[in-house]
Amino acid sequence: MSAAPLETEAWEPVIGLEIHVQLKTKTKMFCRCTNGAGGAPNSQTCPVCLAFPGALPVPNRKAIEETVRFGVALGCEIAGRAVFHRKNYFYPDLPKAYQISQYDEPLCSGGTLVVPTPDGDVEIGLTRAHLEEDAAKNVHVAASGRLHGATATLVDFNRGGTPLLEIVTEPVIHSADVAKRFLQLLRQTVVELGLSDAELEKGSMRFDVNVSVRPAGSDELRTRTELKNMNSFTFAAKGIEREIARQIRIYEEGGTVDQETLHFDPGAEDSPPTRSKEEAQDYRYFPEPDLVPVEPPAELVEELRKQVVELPGARIKRIADTLSFYDADVLVTGGLDRLWADAVGAGADAKETANVLANAFVAAGVDPSAVDAAELAKLVSARAEIPRAAFDEALAHIGDAGFSAEPYLAQKAVSDVSELDPVIDAILEANSGQVEQFRGGKDGLIGFFVGQVMKQTGGKADPRVVNDRVRTKLAG
Repeated sequence: MSAAPLETEAWEPVIGLEIHVQLKTKTKMFCRCTNGAGGAPNSQTCPVCLAFPGALPVPNRKAIEETVRFGVALGCEIAGRAVFHRKNYFYPDLPKAYQISQYDEPLCSGGTLVVPTPDGDVEIGLTRAHLEEDAAKNVHVAASGRLHGATATLVDFNRGGTPLLEIVTEPVIHSADVAKRFLQLLRQTVVELGLSDAELEKGSMRFDVNVSVRPAGSDELRTRTELKNMNSFTFAAKGIEREIARQIRIYEEGGTVDQETLHFDPGAEDSPPTRSKEEAQDYRYFPEPDLVPVEPPAELVEELRKQVVELPGARIKRIADTLSFYDADVLVTGGLDRLWADAVGAGADAKETANVLANAFVAAGVDPSAVDAAELAKLVSARAEIPRAAFDEALAHIGDAGFSAEPYLAQKAVSDVSELDPVIDAILEANSGQVEQFRGGKDGLIGFFVGQVMKQTGGKADPRVVNDRVRTKLAG
């Protein structure tokens, strides 16, 4: 017997995000151990980050400055006085059995990140952005590498003490798609500010997702659950959708939602609980007695404020005035928009350049920062006049030192119909079934025929001429 369909329209999801970003400082947060991946397990440690008795922490000035940089970029209020606290809980990856973090007096409060969407802007408010130390890395002994189903856990303390920027949103997100777009845009912002590489697969950016649902039109905040330590935008969206459906089902069946932390397994149909979800009082916060309050100098804050440049979200909105929203989104989130703007400034067509960058350029795997925009503009402008093979080869080498488009521009695509017609005729004759399907209304097959001609001519045929000739012959 199948379950009754959910009345999803009667419910509104309420989503809040907690994002952890490892700052790429040279040293750790409270000691002078090297910060960064790559060392042998437990080789980048010292008495401070291993919590030996009598070892005292010293704050990393650069990490404080980078947190302030983030705050001014997103319009946060920068505290004149911020306090580090001890957050008490025992995990195997915290040798002190507490974490040095910030609580009610963080470095950055408030602020917003505007998320452009095809349906308009969504303004996501921030509760705070604060600085803390990361825990060590747990290596779970399991086929999946995940905690769920592991038979043992090893601990690598190299990561312990890494400067960690925690960004907490207000519970103002109401769909998995907007949550995903926010995370993508936040990552792009952090990378462009130079704070972190924010590599999800390496764990330098991770996020926790808090989800609850409430009756549509209500402003109450019901019991939430937390999906912990996620490092995939797609999995975060799937986890949110799954949890929304689970909670709606519980309420519609007359049950109650328990406040707990869940483990998201993308290959499973549910998210098993790992532990009950704590409240702030459970952590027994109190001011860190070994550290004095942090008071960012006003002149430092103002200097960092002057360095703020146009953020990714604003660039998406601006470029969307020239291109479609989709094109603008792809260019900015792909880190291609500045190269696009320079190539257009050098004379290339805006739409054609966007198409090339989003497709053939990305497929070629070229570093945008290594490309001469003027040379790219030449290639884009001559794209229809040179053989496809020459264009593809040029893109593959456009990032090479001293690259010149001229040798590729000297090659000309075959457009003489007397050369192309015999090739086209042979292909149509060899694919009579597809010819009948096309004439029966399957117009999409035109791409198949053009592709066959391009393949037969080694990519030297002019695709526009091929397209016209194929259509003419098929119509006859």
